Amino acid sequence: MLSARNRMPNSPMRQPNSELMIRPAMRPDYEAIGQLTVETYVVEGHVPADSPYVEQLADTENRAAAAEIIVAVRDAQILGSLTIARPGADYADIARDGELEFRMLAVAKPARGAGVGTALVRAVIETARAEDFSAVVLTTMPSMGDARRIYERLGFAHIPERDWHTPGGLRLTVMRHGLNETPVA
Repeated sequence: MLSARNRMPNSPMRQPNSELMIRPAMRPDYEAIGQLTVETYVVEGHVPADSPYVEQLADTENRAAAAEIIVAVRDAQILGSLTIARPGADYADIARDGELEFRMLAVAKPARGAGVGTALVRAVIETARAEDFSAVVLTTMPSMGDARRIYERLGFAHIPERDWHTPGGLRLTVMRHGLNETPVA
């Protein structure tokens, strides 16, 4: 397990001296992860409620069978999650040989700005290094400005030639972190 202290003010989400733990998702987490992911993507307006993608966002059990899901937990409460996909796996949309992909980053609204998203992305970068991947890649949406700031701060760069469109026509931005090219902030 990875842990990270962060500076979120005392609140129901943050008790003094409690630590943020990054760990693999477990079956009892699946419902909360699905709800959090749908809330992040649909309720916040990134994906229309009638999109077929909503079913994928909610279906943590199928995601966990085909990919790796990690969660950020503090005081037994799930504050964030993301899905890690290896090249060729069902959930890998853009990963090429040597690239580890992550998708579906979701952070609970009250935990935003407290380092939860950053800790999850750093865990992916650490996983990629440990497994000898040369890069980490992701797809993001134009409306996800907060997430994009995390990615840029950690050394991800936009790769415009790899951008793509959803079947509904939404342009998606591909970002890449070459692990030997840029130090992690």
